[in-house]
Amino acid sequence: MTELLFLLALVVVLPLGLPAFSLLLLTLASCRGGKQAVDDPSQVSPAGARVAVLVPAHNESIHVLPTLACLKSQAAPGDRIVLIADNCSDDTAELARQTGVEVIERHDTTRRGKGFALAFGVAHLRADPPDVVVVVDADCILSEQALPRITRLCHSTGRPVQMLNLMIAGPGAALKMRVLEFAALMKNLVRPMGSNALAQVCHLSGTGMALPWSLMSTVKLATGHIAEDMEMGISLAIAGHTPRFLPGVRVTSDFPLQSEVAKAQKTRWEHGHLKVLREDLPRLAKVVFRTWRLDLLVLMLDLMIPPVALYALVLSVSLALSAVAAWLWPVLGGAALLLAVAALSLFLAIGITWVRHGRELLSARELLIMPLYVLGKIPIYLAYLIGRRSGWVKTKR
Repeated sequence: MTELLFLLALVVVLPLGLPAFSLLLLTLASCRGGKQAVDDPSQVSPAGARVAVLVPAHNESIHVLPTLACLKSQAAPGDRIVLIADNCSDDTAELARQTGVEVIERHDTTRRGKGFALAFGVAHLRADPPDVVVVVDADCILSEQALPRITRLCHSTGRPVQMLNLMIAGPGAALKMRVLEFAALMKNLVRPMGSNALAQVCHLSGTGMALPWSLMSTVKLATGHIAEDMEMGISLAIAGHTPRFLPGVRVTSDFPLQSEVAKAQKTRWEHGHLKVLREDLPRLAKVVFRTWRLDLLVLMLDLMIPPVALYALVLSVSLALSAVAAWLWPVLGGAALLLAVAALSLFLAIGITWVRHGRELLSARELLIMPLYVLGKIPIYLAYLIGRRSGWVKTKR
């Protein structure tokens, strides 16, 4: 009976500890893989690929002009920039036309979502297909030479490529906004650098990504999925087309100025992340255990990490309960110890990220009071349980 109780406890707590161990592994790998992750010039030297940039936009009249100006400054002669004005009720389409880019408009109030917009753009390109398709959201800015570099790497390798995707809180931002930026650093910089160092693989994040036309023209886009980018990247990886990371260039956008609007945006992202974890982790795990492909294993290790705030909350509560259980039934001490090691791994990963990337963003004191931020996220996760979000909801700014 004692041995059975011990085994049951391990079966329960082991899945709780795995995400922390995965996060620490990726964080440590990012430390040694920072320089190795930079794109190899020998792989990006070929030029001449025919490029089309798809810019999905829903009521982006405030941001679309800087985005298009940035893209036009980096586009080579013959490159196409196609703005998809999706169910717009403002002057996004008219402003874009004034810049000289291609503009197509889509009106369908029942099939809403970024995936539907991209599918509409791909259908538009079929009459004269490019070699490479780059996707950039209408509120984003690319770093210098980002467009030609990601295009050449995608064209030379024949693989999807994701550049570094960051959101910026801006100078003088409140603590809550800077915490959001720190969380984005962990998810979109540290973890992709780690997975790239381990197996040259990463998840797609929706903007600042490039795909060969042979893949973009066949992938299923019009799904209405709230996290269509991650789902698409997983499907491509399973089919043998694993995305790779290009941290040498970046795509950036600003967090909304109002904290409530930023909270709504973060809620949408985290609901999408949870949906992908719930639906795609099992199918990815089946392929991993059948094929033992290293790239898919690393991708699975990254995917199994829930939103860190949620995970820290669940892990803390589980650790407290396991400590009480171990006091009542000493045989459960091993399970409590495993959760304690997992909690230590989680906070070590956060600490390493802060030392390497976050000291200018958060002070040590602010880092220590982050648990208060975690408690503030509880309504987001309750909302997920009550009514899961879906579709493309434009974030007010």
